[in-house]
Amino acid sequence: MNQILPCSRRELLQRSGLGLGALGLASLLGESGHQVQAKEIAGPLAPRAPHFAGKAKRVIHFFLNGGPSHVDTFDPKPALEKYAGQTLPQTLLTERKTGAAFPSPFKFKKYGQSGLEISELFAQTAQHADDIAVIRSMYAQVPNHEPSLMLMNCGDSVQPRPSVGAWVLYGLGTENQNLPGFLAMCPGGLPIKDTENWQSAFLPGAFQGTFIDSKHQQLAKLIENIAHPHASTATQRRQLDLLAQLNAEHRAARIDTRLDARIQTFELAFRMQTEAADAFDLARETKEVREAYGDGVHGRQTLIARRLLERGVRYVQLWHGAGQPWDNHDNIAGAHRKLAGEIDRPIAALIADLKRLGMFEDTLVVWGGEFGRTPTVELGGDGKAKLGRDHNHYGFSVWLAGGGIKGGQAYGATDEFGFKAVENPTSAHDLHATILHLLGFDHERLTYRYAGRDFRLTDVAGRVIKEIVA
Repeated sequence: MNQILPCSRRELLQRSGLGLGALGLASLLGESGHQVQAKEIAGPLAPRAPHFAGKAKRVIHFFLNGGPSHVDTFDPKPALEKYAGQTLPQTLLTERKTGAAFPSPFKFKKYGQSGLEISELFAQTAQHADDIAVIRSMYAQVPNHEPSLMLMNCGDSVQPRPSVGAWVLYGLGTENQNLPGFLAMCPGGLPIKDTENWQSAFLPGAFQGTFIDSKHQQLAKLIENIAHPHASTATQRRQLDLLAQLNAEHRAARIDTRLDARIQTFELAFRMQTEAADAFDLARETKEVREAYGDGVHGRQTLIARRLLERGVRYVQLWHGAGQPWDNHDNIAGAHRKLAGEIDRPIAALIADLKRLGMFEDTLVVWGGEFGRTPTVELGGDGKAKLGRDHNHYGFSVWLAGGGIKGGQAYGATDEFGFKAVENPTSAHDLHATILHLLGFDHERLTYRYAGRDFRLTDVAGRVIKEIVA
């Protein structure tokens, strides 16, 4: 009499093959530079130690969508006054037609004991000049938004790659299992390239950023489906337990990290119902703190971000606008003044607040966009000046503060007009290598095996900018 097998012959062979593959995978994991997958049994977001003791534990990244003008914010160029209205001695190819030298309509001033020069646009942020290290020699690859956004956020302008926040979460995990470890807050909807800006790509889906439309103030609108309209907490718990059992049985016969991410998402959504209500409730802050940040959307989202970081969230990216608000091809004087007015106060308040709470020393603050803008004026189709600036990927500025940064300095430089990085040119890979270093990682060892090779955030490049590390 033939014995009835509990599974078909095809399933038996398939499971046997997967079992051998799992043994091989375990061996490979033991040889990897950062053995995260092996720990996913205890949860992909469990806290993990970095390669060495990092000076930062968390990151808040202000992303100025569209490309802020460096020559109007953190890179003064008095030579533009000398050549105002004249053709510059040296120019570079630009995406659109530009004309004469266009001096900044904003005044620069020296701040702090360091004497770091900063534009009047960020006069409140400038009160913390001695804490800020401005990299004035950043450069990108092309003068287009989409590839430059991917380069600055994911380290590659063409191929789909994990974002910086996803790599940080992969490396460190999160200290709060009741909140997402990586959030992207963008008021008014998604920016260009949508969720690709905070994607996990080939990393497990649990490391993907969670999007929050921070234009809303009600919790139910900030986070969709945060509360169940009918089921009680106890009922939801029983439902999830049953779902988890079914998912575990389904998972047992397969090697697919997407299933782990899905299971993790269900559990996280349930746990967030109580934790998120507390984290997003600004009424729990004092009147003085709320007034310091301001009641505008960017003041609110910055204060929420601080509350999230305070609760163990690892990486928060704050977007300034879903469109391209800093993409000022015309009327840059009025547009940049308005935009800076929306975020200058919240940034200054955040730095002061982090210091008050004893969090500044281990919180890395990053500010910047996808590229800069030309020192020459953009011309319209009629050949007339539009009083704005075209995209400039040859040279632009990014600044960092807190979390192990040696403040009060400008690193690198563009030429005398602000067109191109000429002193210590700094790539996105260099910036990312430095961020990882401050968090305690050797960027060459933080890898993930995919499609037969070990990938890393910095690809095959990147140099830690030791000059700005304290």
